Amino acid sequence: MSEKIVQTAGREQLGTFAPTFAHLNDDVLFGEVWNEQAIDVKTKCIVTVVSLMASGITDSSLLYHLQNAKSHGVTKEEIAAIITHATMYVGWPKGWAVFRLAKEVWNEASPALTDKDSYQNTIFFPIGEKNPYGEFFVGQSYLAAVSTEQVPVYNVTFEPACRNNWHIHHAKSGGGQMLICVGGRGYYQEYGKEAVELTPGSVVNIPANVKHWHGASKDSWFSHLALEISGEETSTEWCEKVSDEDYGKLS
Repeated sequence: MSEKIVQTAGREQLGTFAPTFAHLNDDVLFGEVWNEQAIDVKTKCIVTVVSLMASGITDSSLLYHLQNAKSHGVTKEEIAAIITHATMYVGWPKGWAVFRLAKEVWNEASPALTDKDSYQNTIFFPIGEKNPYGEFFVGQSYLAAVSTEQVPVYNVTFEPACRNNWHIHHAKSGGGQMLICVGGRGYYQEYGKEAVELTPGSVVNIPANVKHWHGASKDSWFSHLALEISGEETSTEWCEKVSDEDYGKLS
């Protein structure tokens, strides 16, 4: 014989104020409908959660029925699938609202975002994977291809204090590089000149055959789009690292 459902909340909360409602809640809804044998209690819990979700009810009553669903065998994987399926029919905002309650009931805390993930949420372009040219950088950088056709465009991201070595984009004619800052704060410096601060929207036009470096500030991630300018007999020469002493002078 299945478990008998007993409910007393109606009389406890509304017994004197609304005795008829209390009777319908405790004796009819829970006393009869919830104890009807055609479908099991677990299924009734699922139907109830979806019904409340469809109605936009996300208060303590839904929380109670989510807890009831868990206690009657609905697993985390099942409730996630149920809410996702129902969301397709009842609306995205309702899905989000129910998931917030469900995570409390199934005790699934959101994983902490990494610094990389947190920064990714502030910029439009992907950060990508670890830079395969990392040997020419101090610190960790990342590279993501934005476009590889017509004009090659890459998003280069630097962790705080990361910078590339001094380098030169050689070209017999044309060539050079353009940088467009899309996130964080960083610097660009040509050899023999003062460093220039870069923030989102900053654009740097780097002529061919000019020695330079660019990278993040000490306390900020930094991202820029790098556009390679077409030219004749182009190549990149990597030079010495930017010294800690020179970099440390930047604010």
